[in-house]
Amino acid sequence: MTTHLNVTTHSFTDCHAQAIALAERVAQRLRVGLNQRGHALLAVSGGSTPKDFFAQLSRESLDWAHVKITLVDERWVPDTDERSNARLVKSILLQNEAAEASFVPLYTDAPTPEDGLAASTARINALALPFDAVVLGMGDDGHTASFFPGGDHLADALDLNGKSRVLPMRAPDAGEPRITLTLPTLLATESLFLLVAGDKKRDLLADVRLGLGAARDYPVHAVIAQQRVPVAVYWCP
Repeated sequence: MTTHLNVTTHSFTDCHAQAIALAERVAQRLRVGLNQRGHALLAVSGGSTPKDFFAQLSRESLDWAHVKITLVDERWVPDTDERSNARLVKSILLQNEAAEASFVPLYTDAPTPEDGLAASTARINALALPFDAVVLGMGDDGHTASFFPGGDHLADALDLNGKSRVLPMRAPDAGEPRITLTLPTLLATESLFLLVAGDKKRDLLADVRLGLGAARDYPVHAVIAQQRVPVAVYWCP
């Protein structure tokens, strides 16, 4: 384990061990919320990296009936689409012990994220923030959540003083139109985790933390550089 400024890195030689360790840590944070408030809130990311973590977390023993789970961001596709983050969460995380949890999707049946923004925002506003845990991922281009380089609402999404809880996002490399929690919303949490895998992402993250070259402009830099909430990085090869 290494610590630098607001970031602590937990490195593992085995990705299965990483998934187990993060699941145990997130479950611990959820139990704290349950004990203190009678309910707990969790926001997670999609993609391929968190699959084993989801599977491990789904087997943790806690009062899942009083846990609400939502997404950090979502592609604007229904959960029948293979690229839907909601589909991933439902098929892997909302299983086993965690089948009792409630899921709060960001996608609505509106034709565009702009059209569905009010409904998505209302769902997040109805949650009793702060989150107990937020689990982010990171792409090879330095994006996290749907904070993509060149995103049409990127500056607003990263504004620490911004008032929006949720924003639509369109970017050249984002594929589908997206909907995303903003950075201030993500930082309304008791614990913040960044789940990454691979040497390329390890090196990219090192450049981001040092503010080297182009890395200082990667969107994930805003998460690493902020001082509101400590960031725990969980990395494996």
